[in-house]
Amino acid sequence: MPSVLYARSDLHWTKRTYARHRRRAEHSESGMNQYLNAAVGAAREAGELLRKYFSGPLKVNVEEAHDIKLELDVRSQELITNLLLKEFPDHAILGEEGSEENTSTEFEWVIDPIDGTVNYFYGIPHFCISIALRERGEIIVGVIYDPMRDELWSAVRGEKAYLNGRVIEVSKHTELAQAVVSVGMSKTLDEVEIGLSIFKDLLHKARKCRMMGSAALDLAYVATGRYDAYIERSVNWWDIAAGVLLVECAGGKLAIEPSKVIEGKLSVIGWNGIIARDLLTKVYP
Repeated sequence: MPSVLYARSDLHWTKRTYARHRRRAEHSESGMNQYLNAAVGAAREAGELLRKYFSGPLKVNVEEAHDIKLELDVRSQELITNLLLKEFPDHAILGEEGSEENTSTEFEWVIDPIDGTVNYFYGIPHFCISIALRERGEIIVGVIYDPMRDELWSAVRGEKAYLNGRVIEVSKHTELAQAVVSVGMSKTLDEVEIGLSIFKDLLHKARKCRMMGSAALDLAYVATGRYDAYIERSVNWWDIAAGVLLVECAGGKLAIEPSKVIEGKLSVIGWNGIIARDLLTKVYP
């Protein structure tokens, strides 16, 4: 009899515990959907703004030898920030056009309001909005939106990656000779020299190499199987955060470490996870 009573009590405890954890899981799932929907909505709103002014007269805030900062960069980030903080007022913001810190929160939105600003300025329709959410430093939601092609990538940690609602996966190519590889290159002389050496080496080893000017879209293309790999020596978190999650959720792999070229930036390789990594790292000093 005592053993039976214990078993019933234990079963009752187990049911209560399961129910409690289930409620937490449902709450977490509901929260994730809320975060994802907010990111998608903000990306689409910013996309409307960018479409409106594309190929029109643009105000340049800063013009450097190899870079341009537009007034529209600031407007796009302000739009995204206002939409996100209206829904999540206690969250922090890390963005290319400024940040809003909040040390009391575990949540931080990572925003690139126009990834591919130079393309945008010159009327080249290859740019995007990138929005990611980090919880205690871990990327849990990622959205990339190409407003000119109306392509929206989305991912939630632990789930599949999607393009316009369709599940996507990385490519199945096994050899570097089959691969299309994108190489990103930043502005300093050291970065250019290293980037050119990587690009030159891969020209001989990969099927094709590309240099398109948007890190976020490069990673989105890896996640979709359009590219097999993306390599860049010096990027910021807002350039790659959403794309990193997309590649992971699409079955790919990433190697991210502090940049040896510029302190405070990152070196990244994102690839399909099938091509041997050492074939890529050999050309990645």
